[in-house]
Amino acid sequence: MKKLILASSSPRRVELLKKAGFDFEVCPSGIHEVINPTLSPQENATQISKDKARHGAQKKEGVILAADTFVVCRGKIFEKPKDKNEAFHMIQFFSGVSQDVITGFTILDTQSQKEISQTVLTRLRFRKLNTKEIKNYIDNNDVTDKSGGYAIQEIKDPFIEKVQGSFTNVIGLPIEEVIQALKACGIEPFDKKK
Repeated sequence: MKKLILASSSPRRVELLKKAGFDFEVCPSGIHEVINPTLSPQENATQISKDKARHGAQKKEGVILAADTFVVCRGKIFEKPKDKNEAFHMIQFFSGVSQDVITGFTILDTQSQKEISQTVLTRLRFRKLNTKEIKNYIDNNDVTDKSGGYAIQEIKDPFIEKVQGSFTNVIGLPIEEVIQALKACGIEPFDKKK
């Protein structure tokens, strides 16, 4: 039986895969993510996920799942903020405008060398936020481990007016698309009823 390896330490990706019924091992790729300015945001997300999967394949045998997520707003790419101050400026920048959340994921079977890569884009719009709301969110959440400085599932007072596309993509992994790609590599979720 093939073993699924998640090449990420993201607690959100771990939770999404568990909820989908997969049994897997966590083994972060450990690579330094570098945005290539000559590539589009989608190409960057795909390339970084490929790099992570290939690096993961050097550490473990099995079916490696790697992903990279970032936010694109007004032509700028936003990754994880360095600190709360940077997170504040990111969220302020998103206030009242639409943004794209892009996740590139790659699945690599180390035995067959089969590789599947896909990019999923979700468009969302923040309502107009005031300084107090942004500060309150940042003060009460860990914002430095999330692309764009926020987690959609943590926002109690909804910042978001509209979501077009995969909601789980905004969390960090477009689970429906990932399930289909894993099935193509012979990995099925466990039947929870057994």
